[in-house]
Amino acid sequence: MKKVFKVFQVGIVVFIVLIMNASKIVENKMGNTNIKKNVDLAVMAAKAEEFKEKEIEEERNKLYSAIDSFTGSLTGYVYNCPLCGGRLACKSSLDLSGGRDSYMDDTYGNVRIVASSKNLACGSIIKFNSARVSNEEVVAIVLDRGVRGNDIDLLVSDISIAYDRIGRSNITYDVLRYGW
Repeated sequence: MKKVFKVFQVGIVVFIVLIMNASKIVENKMGNTNIKKNVDLAVMAAKAEEFKEKEIEEERNKLYSAIDSFTGSLTGYVYNCPLCGGRLACKSSLDLSGGRDSYMDDTYGNVRIVASSKNLACGSIIKFNSARVSNEEVVAIVLDRGVRGNDIDLLVSDISIAYDRIGRSNITYDVLRYGW
């Protein structure tokens, strides 16, 4: 009889354990009583846009971070100046007639054209600030030669802009990319 009683007690304990576990399983399955879950698509779109903008900003920061900095003179020149051949040393096929002074770069978009010494490889991208040129930061590409050291010569559309507005001034410029 004692054995039967022990088996009965064990059976009851197992039964209680099974009932408790079964109620937890049912409880977990039944925890979500809202059959019609609504997803706020506007919030999801806003979050996706926020992540995209953050990613773009991080990429822009990398793209416009200085690799190196130099100090030199800034002057202006026109494509048909007396000592100029009318062609760019690094991009001789580019037509500069009509006052063209910018270039469409695959990475940096529309940038100004500058001449430098061989200290900067053709296709190098620089940025600088000069109130004589613009109230905003100027981003330019090296497509010409003809200056010494760390000096930069900015291609402009008109000789009066080169002499009267730009003249000669000292600037510090950042290198964003060395060559193509």
